[in-house]
Amino acid sequence: MAIIAHVDHGKTTLVDGLLKQAHIFRSNEQVGELIMDSNALEREKGITILAKNTAITYKSIKINIIDTPGHADFSGEVERVVNMADGALLLVDSAEGVMPQTRYVLKKAFERKLKLIVVINKMDRPDCRYQEVLAQTQDLFLELATDMDQLDFPVLYAVGREGRASLSPDDPGRDLTPLFEAILSFVPPPRVDVDGPAQMLATTLDYDSHKGQIAIGRVFRGRLRADMPLVHISRDGQIKPAKLTYLFTFLGLKRTEVPEAVAGDIVAVAGISDIAIGDTIADAAQPEALPVIQISPPTIKMTFSVNASPFAGREGRYCTSRQLRDRLFRELRTNVSLRVEETGSADQFLVSGRGELHLAVLIETMRREGYEFEVSQPEVITRVVDGQVQEPVEQVVVEVPEAHVGTVSEMLGPRRARMTDMKPDGKGHVRMEFLAPSRGIIGFRSSFLTAVRGEGTVAATFADYEPWYGEIPHRRGGVLVAAETGEAVSFGIANAQERGKLFVDPGTAVYEGMVVGEHARDTDIVVNVCKEKKQTNMRASSADIAVKLVPPVLLSLEQYLEFMSDDELLEVTPQHIRLRKKALTLKERLRARSAARSAV
Repeated sequence: MAIIAHVDHGKTTLVDGLLKQAHIFRSNEQVGELIMDSNALEREKGITILAKNTAITYKSIKINIIDTPGHADFSGEVERVVNMADGALLLVDSAEGVMPQTRYVLKKAFERKLKLIVVINKMDRPDCRYQEVLAQTQDLFLELATDMDQLDFPVLYAVGREGRASLSPDDPGRDLTPLFEAILSFVPPPRVDVDGPAQMLATTLDYDSHKGQIAIGRVFRGRLRADMPLVHISRDGQIKPAKLTYLFTFLGLKRTEVPEAVAGDIVAVAGISDIAIGDTIADAAQPEALPVIQISPPTIKMTFSVNASPFAGREGRYCTSRQLRDRLFRELRTNVSLRVEETGSADQFLVSGRGELHLAVLIETMRREGYEFEVSQPEVITRVVDGQVQEPVEQVVVEVPEAHVGTVSEMLGPRRARMTDMKPDGKGHVRMEFLAPSRGIIGFRSSFLTAVRGEGTVAATFADYEPWYGEIPHRRGGVLVAAETGEAVSFGIANAQERGKLFVDPGTAVYEGMVVGEHARDTDIVVNVCKEKKQTNMRASSADIAVKLVPPVLLSLEQYLEFMSDDELLEVTPQHIRLRKKALTLKERLRARSAARSAV
């Protein structure tokens, strides 16, 4: 069973309940919440980033469970693992209803002919509107279904956080027994050929310091044993002899070594060092490859380059172009939605992903590993069809109080967004749907939350490629740029803060050309935050002593990526994130600006 849904609709929390009520853990074992989100970044951000699998036993029947991400930027994870499933639980929030990613994951489930069980979750929400949500879900099934059988699906009502579900919205339920029973009665067991020649598709990679490279996937046919003659068939069709050194199946959070696995099992195998996602392990007597996993192309690109700032090499363990190149290409083995290309420069690499968050997670992971590098502003990936430039377009769903409807429309209008639907919920909120070019949405989320004072939600997912929407006006104002290299001091910051919002506080090391704040006007301006007050023999007055400093604005990595402009680079180190101009000196920036005007 794959568990699929839009982000924050309760997938991982429901898996917690399934694991606990299947008695996977000891009665006195402390396991906490969001058990499957074991990655540090997942726990910090509160979202699932990587698809993970586990297994439970109910009435002596083993049920493999695949927990998938709900954020649109990680949809490649859904595409990668959904082919292992026979059925899926589609979770829909009882208040938010059908969202852009709900449509996407349901479409992928239909393409795989999975049996669907709909779970309307979070029935305890005070703004619950399950009747409307069920109607939306039924409309979505009618729109996306490819045959009549897909319109036959059971509906359960759940509170995943409390571990209860029922078949009726009026019944609060006591536990998840109705959900277990629905899985057993509605989802068929695997229809497989147990006695045929072995076939397994690798969908996930892991690594163990003792066992080496580990491939995780489903056995689609036959039986696998560690000592049997096998072949490794790569995505491009190359066939090489292979032998498994370890064979594991899953139960709860543990891997159990087994002598044999049969068709229908999800297994982890070791012994093939160069295996990649999408490769097939097959019987040596009949080496037949399984269909290669098809992943939708990326929509956003950035340039990763060696750090060339004045502070280069001070904080990172891995700073060279060779180390950066090896790390990026190693990421391709497990991150199937990512693309990495070499450029004309040995120090720069073009990295493409499914969205800003997708690339931001890669950047954050690398900096925590000790890498030091620079990245450019995110750009959309265009394509040319019949001589016409096309760009990625996203479906954007915004929910705000009625008082902010005009604000949202004014913000999205200049970004070339086109409203496709608007519905009030009768409780003071309005749901608005737009089609907008991806480049118009870059940087929208943070400015939106500021404009509506946090009283709204926004979600977007890739819709399609459409003809170029036209120019979008520059959305960001000017910045404050450091005039010299040194250490920021209170006197210099106090003078600079009159010009705008500062990103640094006293004691922060800065260099010439580093962006230290946001200017209140549309132009860039040079400020000297390192300037100290001249010492005199005159006794300082109390007004001089009490320098009032405004607390600095501390931007996250994602906020920096949204904020930065095309003439800037983001310096990323294990300890700091710094925004800088590509041309560090004022003279170089003026020369570059003059050259750009001449080119125009």
